[in-house]
Amino acid sequence: MSETDPFFLPADVREGLARARARDRRTTGGRLRVQVGDDWYPITAYDDSGFEVPLDVAPKLRGLVEIYDGPRLLRSVLIVAGGPSGDAMRYGFKRATAARTSAALDYERAGDAPAGYIAAP
Repeated sequence: MSETDPFFLPADVREGLARARARDRRTTGGRLRVQVGDDWYPITAYDDSGFEVPLDVAPKLRGLVEIYDGPRLLRSVLIVAGGPSGDAMRYGFKRATAARTSAALDYERAGDAPAGYIAAP
């Protein structure tokens, strides 16, 4: 990059933006969030057994919710409220179903099946 480049940012501005992004990831859990109906809550910690939401915005959640990474659905989970853990509320999974990227098949697909067919002219 050069100073004549229209997208040039000075080093101190780039460093400030990097610090702001890091701070935002710490306070909001990055892009992870939980959706309950039309409401969204940021996730600060996430693992295979549950997740945490900041205590100041944590509602009394239970039942079926969806976990998103940005716009992408990760899982539909059945949760129960745990308890406060520092400055966050912990929710545990009773059941977690990973999101599918393709439709379910009604039949078994053979391993040597062709990927597609070419129509005859």
